[in-house]
Amino acid sequence: MKLYLSESDSIAFKFASTRFDGSRKSKYSKPRMELTLTQPDDWHLHLRDGDLLQAVAPHSAKHFGRAIIMPNLKPPITTTAAAVAYRESILKALPADSNFTPLMTLYLTDTTSPNEIKLARRSGVVFAVKLYPAGATTNSQDGVTDLFGKCLPVLEEMVEENMPLLVHGEVTDPDVDVFDREKVFIDTVLQPLIQRLPRLKVVMEHITTMDAVRFVESGEEGFLAATVTPQHLILNRNALFQGGLQPHNYCLPVLKRETHRQAIVSAVTSGSKRFFLGTDSAPHEKQRKECSCGCAGIFNAPVAISLYAKVFEEAGALDKLEAFTSFNGPDFYGLPRNTSKIKLTKASWKVPDSLSFSFGNIIPMFAGETLEWQPCVGEKAEMLNEVQEVGANKG
Repeated sequence: MKLYLSESDSIAFKFASTRFDGSRKSKYSKPRMELTLTQPDDWHLHLRDGDLLQAVAPHSAKHFGRAIIMPNLKPPITTTAAAVAYRESILKALPADSNFTPLMTLYLTDTTSPNEIKLARRSGVVFAVKLYPAGATTNSQDGVTDLFGKCLPVLEEMVEENMPLLVHGEVTDPDVDVFDREKVFIDTVLQPLIQRLPRLKVVMEHITTMDAVRFVESGEEGFLAATVTPQHLILNRNALFQGGLQPHNYCLPVLKRETHRQAIVSAVTSGSKRFFLGTDSAPHEKQRKECSCGCAGIFNAPVAISLYAKVFEEAGALDKLEAFTSFNGPDFYGLPRNTSKIKLTKASWKVPDSLSFSFGNIIPMFAGETLEWQPCVGEKAEMLNEVQEVGANKG
């Protein structure tokens, strides 16, 4: 049985035996459900550099066709020349048979020039500029302190070049409660910014609150959008403290109340084009997470696709999964959709407890737990398609 649900007929539910070998299907074989999707892109990804880059890049390249690469290295990627060099390092870290494409970004500072935006657009490898309020998250100490003063000429040039601004949407005022920083940022920074530059394309990244959902929904489609992470769709702030302090569930923006999580789930599973996949996968070595002052960031690249499928399935919205993972992002950026496919099989698999490398260990999101959707891509997905078609014809 095959039921097409998406506008492009590229997402399919299939109930088939676990194996087709040319013989009659066993009456005892258990049906399984599979989804075939246009290969997703990740519109918010941290790949780091050095040994960490070498370790984590293959995990994202395994499932995603493209990714917007965050520029918050030490030193940050503030120029087009630096972005080109970083892109080359990423490409060298990929498996030899990988078709993964890194889409580079610049790190906005108070000294970024309008001419740098022109160079970035002409480079063909830089696709956005990232706004980090100074001190908001990992390696953001060089971020913006004067958005409407020193950065205004750059923002105006971005409008001219149709260059999106990617926003870490939190204020850094120590007098503002950490759970309120997103809402205050919307009220004091984003709303005035969009009023002043309504033609500036803005992505509010890793949204965490119903306030952000309402704000994005209130903007003009095609000019205001948001990325959403698996952790903010699945976890609420209780996950930081259940059974003791849980450092591997600590990220920025920090997890919020259950009411906010539910609002984000409702938004992304509604079919709205304003929301798209952005994992914010942010790896740190285990010892940097499990220490007296642990780093913010969740390494979710190995499990992200499985978790997004879980969210949409539980919401009864699997027919809307493909648009969120594979269509809305490239449409917003004005890029072609991928033509390759990814297959998700409803089959239990266990997330590794830890991933070991020469420099140490990385703990993935949901380490040691069992997930219900298992992805495969490329030749494996094509082989599964061919085998199922043969089996269907013989049935």
